[in-house]
Amino acid sequence: MAQIFPSWTNRIPLFLGLGGRLLGELDIGGVWYWFSPEFTDVGYAPRQPVPYSHRLHVGQLGLDCRYCHASVEVAAASNVPPTQVCMNCHHLIKRDSPLLEPVRQSLASGKPMRWKRVHMLPDYAYFNHAVHVRAGVGCISCHGPIHSMEVVAQAEPLSMGWCLDCHRDPTPHLRPTAEVTNMEWFPPKDQEAWAVQAIAEKGLAPPEDCSGCHR
Repeated sequence: MAQIFPSWTNRIPLFLGLGGRLLGELDIGGVWYWFSPEFTDVGYAPRQPVPYSHRLHVGQLGLDCRYCHASVEVAAASNVPPTQVCMNCHHLIKRDSPLLEPVRQSLASGKPMRWKRVHMLPDYAYFNHAVHVRAGVGCISCHGPIHSMEVVAQAEPLSMGWCLDCHRDPTPHLRPTAEVTNMEWFPPKDQEAWAVQAIAEKGLAPPEDCSGCHR
């Protein structure tokens, strides 16, 4: 009886096995690469109801972060400033600007501004702003050079691996608590030695186990 299939067809299962494994690895690598927060979240800059410039307010005018985000030192979450905080200045400055009409309407109606959140952690991740501020982690470490941003954009992935890198070695990110909101602060030459001493004095022990952030 004549042979129906050529001899090379005997190698098809081998090719399928190797090709399937390679394809699976490529799929996993592609999902990890293209769906990582490094690529999906970094650079996110939603359009806000009012174009608020951090470059102007923080970088040029020197407004301290805590003037608007007043709860960062005492609360787990950083607050979005209420309309009245904006109007503390703008009832005199640019009071007739068309760009500020939504803010004036918010004040008149008592309805809060619907600012769009930029930095957002999933519900299963616990993060306490006050703990990090009191430890001496500068705003710029997580939010980037926000004093130079015309439109606020997410500068870091805020992923689990990114957080763990800091928890395992926080020394590059620590500074005196009085300098936490200072965007122009630069680490001194003895930064590592100073940070080690600060860790010992404050008894800092950033958790690296799951329960530290997943409670």
